[in-house]
Amino acid sequence: MHRPLDLSHVISPSLRDLVELANNHGFDRVTEQIRNLRGCTSPINLQGWSTTADRTTGEVIRSYRSEDEPSGRLLTTCGNRRASRCPACSRLYAADTYHLIKAGLSGGKQVAESVRHHPRAFVTLTAPSFGPVHNRETDNGTTRRCRCGTHHTENDPVLGTPLNPATYDYTGAVLWNAHAGALWARFTTYLRRALAELLMTTQSALNAALRLSFAKVAEYQKRGLVHFHAVIRFDGPDGHSSRPPSWATFQDLRVAVGMAVKRTRLTIESDAVGERVIAWGKRFKVDRIAALADGELTDAKVAGYIAKYATKNAEGAGTVDRTLVCRPCSGRGYVRGPDRFHDLCADCEGTGQAERLASLPVQQHVRQMIRTAWALGHLPEFADLKLWKWAHILGFRGHFSSKSRAYSTTLGALRDVRRAWRLAQAEAARARAGLPATGDNTTLVTDSSWTYLSSGYRPGEELLAAQTRHEIEHQRRFRHEEGDLCLPPS
Repeated sequence: MHRPLDLSHVISPSLRDLVELANNHGFDRVTEQIRNLRGCTSPINLQGWSTTADRTTGEVIRSYRSEDEPSGRLLTTCGNRRASRCPACSRLYAADTYHLIKAGLSGGKQVAESVRHHPRAFVTLTAPSFGPVHNRETDNGTTRRCRCGTHHTENDPVLGTPLNPATYDYTGAVLWNAHAGALWARFTTYLRRALAELLMTTQSALNAALRLSFAKVAEYQKRGLVHFHAVIRFDGPDGHSSRPPSWATFQDLRVAVGMAVKRTRLTIESDAVGERVIAWGKRFKVDRIAALADGELTDAKVAGYIAKYATKNAEGAGTVDRTLVCRPCSGRGYVRGPDRFHDLCADCEGTGQAERLASLPVQQHVRQMIRTAWALGHLPEFADLKLWKWAHILGFRGHFSSKSRAYSTTLGALRDVRRAWRLAQAEAARARAGLPATGDNTTLVTDSSWTYLSSGYRPGEELLAAQTRHEIEHQRRFRHEEGDLCLPPS
C-alpha cells in the first residue's frame, strides 16, 4: 500500500508529477510505453479495447484494454511528417520515403531490380520571377555581388526578399503557389504529348509501348515559392516489371521535358486581378541518374535528397508551421448564435484569424505573402481555392510528395510490413509463454473500440520522453561517428 507523498516542497510541476509516477507500481510500464514511442513529441491518447480471436473456435488470441494501463490510457505516435512538429515521426516518414524512392531506382520492395537500367532523370522545375530579389549567385565557385551591391553571406536573412517590395508581384506569386500542383499535373500530360511528337508516333501507340513513372517532392525556395524535384523513369507497358523499348532513350526524355516545360500553361481570369498565365520558370534541370553508382548522381543520393524534403513544410521560406484560421468560427469571423443570427466571433474579434498577421514572428516579405493569400481567398472568384486556409504556407495547396501508381511500392505497404513484423514478434512471445501457436490456415478476427482523449504527455511523462529523445540522438550520433571511423582513408 502506497503512503501519500508530501510534495509541497517540490516547486516544478513536472518533477512533482514524475515523482508521483515513480512511486507507482506501474512505473516500469509507463516508461516502456514512452520508450516505444521513440521520442514522439505529441502522442495521441486513446481509451478503449481490442480483442483478436480465432473465428472457428472462438479462442481469444490477444486482448488489450487501456484501462489496464497504469495511466488508464494508450499512447500512440502522432505520425506527423513535419520535422518542425515531431522530429521522431518525421524521421520515420523520411525513412519510408527514402525506401519508396530507392525501390523505384534500384529495385526491391517487390520492384524489379532491372529498373536501374531504365532511362531515368532527376528533374528540377522552378517558378518564374515575380520581381528581382536579393540573391547569392555563384560563378565557377565564386560568389557574385547581388544587384543591391552586397556580397550576401549564406545565412543572410535578406536572401529571397524583394529588392523593391513596392513593385513585387505578390498576387502573382501567391496564385502561382496555389496552382503549382495543377501545373505539375498538366506538365505530366504535356510530357507524354511531347514524347509522342518527338518519337513521331501517336499517344495511343506510345502508351501501348511506353509508360512514364515518376515521384516528386515540393521544396520552398527562400523567396517563398515552391519548386519541384522529380524522378522520371521510362518503363515498359506493364510498369517497372517490363523494360522500355530501346528507341526510348534518356536524350529523348531530356528533350521532351524541355518541350513540356515551355508548353505547359494555366490561364486564370479574375475581375479583381485580371488575366494571369501560370507557367514554369525559365530555369529547369534534367540530370541523368547513373546506374550501379557509376556517376555523380546515384540512386542513394537522389533518394536521400527527396526524402529530406518530404519532411519539410514552408519553414525554409521563414513562415509559420501552423494554420492561421480561427477554429471556433472556421475563419468566417462570425458564429451562429442560439437565434441563428451571425454573432461576432469572440476569439478572433471578427478577423477570422487565430493570430494577428501583424504580430507573426516572420519577415515582412513572408507577412505580405500571407496577407495576399488571405485577401485573395476571400474573393468570390478564388473561393474554391480556400487560400485563407493555406495562407500560412503561402498559398500552396498541393501534396508535398506524390508518385505515379506504377513507380514503386507505397507508404501503406511499408507500414503493413512493420505491422506484420510486430505481429510476428507477438507470436514469438506467445510461443515463449508456452501457448499454442496459431496455424497458417487460422482466420483471426479483430474487434476493437477506441475513443480519442487528447494529445501530448503528462508533465512527468514529458521528462521521460525528453530523456528518450536524448538517448536516441546520442545513439544516432554514435552510429554516425562509428560509420565515419569505418570509412576508408581518402
